[in-house]
Amino acid sequence: MPVYPVSLCVLCVEELKADTVPFYNQVMKPTRVLIVSCAIVIFALCLGAKDFVKPATRAAQTYPAHDDHTDEKVAIAADPYDTADKAKIFSINFHEHGILPVFFVVTNDGNQPVSVANLQVTLTTANRDKLTPISTEDIYRRISNPQANTQPPEPLPIPHKKVKGTVSEKERNEIESSQFAAKAVEPHNTQSGFLFFDVEDVSAPLAGAHIYVSGVNDAKGTELMYFELPLEKYLNPPQKAK
Repeated sequence: MPVYPVSLCVLCVEELKADTVPFYNQVMKPTRVLIVSCAIVIFALCLGAKDFVKPATRAAQTYPAHDDHTDEKVAIAADPYDTADKAKIFSINFHEHGILPVFFVVTNDGNQPVSVANLQVTLTTANRDKLTPISTEDIYRRISNPQANTQPPEPLPIPHKKVKGTVSEKERNEIESSQFAAKAVEPHNTQSGFLFFDVEDVSAPLAGAHIYVSGVNDAKGTELMYFELPLEKYLNPPQKAK
């Protein structure tokens, strides 16, 4: 077996290193750039896909527009999200679609649960327009604005292609997770969520308006007296005593 001088071995190692380093840098540099680019994209997607977070809920009695049935120990409040600052919690611009979100709060200070499964809510404007919360599907239709078929009906049952909306999965999740969905309110507890009203053709939906709530039942199934929430108290809340 031949024996090579040490100096020759050192020279070979140095040459190998010199050939390898440029190749390593040539391969790894684009890889580093790709990794950094992917990290930036993922971070941006995570920010954009942030889940909807419902506002912190207080007892209904603490909101300006509320009705407190002290004998029945149930209070209900409404907090309209009619300003740009409050509406920032949504990624959807409901205002430009003619939709008014109203944060709806029910507090049960009694020792028995109350049922809100048959809740009926009506927003009555100063002009006596009666608005009820629109359904989830109605919200989807309003946001997606699908083009209606204005052509006259065909004499034969020719199938037509269904118009698809443009509501994203994120928007669907936001709409569904934000809505008031409680069926009951446990003792010494509060339930909350948003109701959405179609106010596209209403110039001033809040001034002089009232929200009427019925269908609240006690543990025995007896319906409580209706609740009346004056929204003028939201627009002009009473001044706190100094």
